[in-house]
Amino acid sequence: MYAISLGDDGAELRPLEPWLAGEFLANIDRGREFIGQHVALPDVVTDLESSRAFLQAYAERAAADKGRIHGIWTGGELVGGVLFRTMDVQLGVAEAGCWLEPSAVGKGLVTRAIRVIIDWAVEERGIHRIEWHASSANEPSIAVARRLGMTKDGVLRESYPYRGKRLDMEVWSVLAPEWRAAR
Repeated sequence: MYAISLGDDGAELRPLEPWLAGEFLANIDRGREFIGQHVALPDVVTDLESSRAFLQAYAERAAADKGRIHGIWTGGELVGGVLFRTMDVQLGVAEAGCWLEPSAVGKGLVTRAIRVIIDWAVEERGIHRIEWHASSANEPSIAVARRLGMTKDGVLRESYPYRGKRLDMEVWSVLAPEWRAAR
């Protein structure tokens, strides 16, 4: 398996594959309440079987060139991850996302990891538009979009039903020419 360094602090980006379901579940369990504030991942990954199924679905997306998932490791421990929830190579559009357990917050890990996968999507897969969707209440996620140089395209008012509420979702994006110019 390959690992991509995320900087001098030893953090690495690695593929998150079905055989890592136990480690993935442990990561979600450590951050279940924190992650679940804005992201439905803890509602989907609840036990070893659902963890494996989630990672298998992404393995199938990767095989079909329709998505990817990578974990972020620090000190040999999985602490979060980044993904392309969707990826349409024909249209040249992908939606990136992330999760992180509380112990890893505030270290720039998500921003560094997302930069790696956006570089890959733009340069290797020819993706023209990378989108970032975040609840308007998810200030850390919106801050990532800003640090990545994304533009706020708009707000989808009350578009996302989540845990008994309807949330406003912000859509941010960066286009390949903008991404290249900013590097």
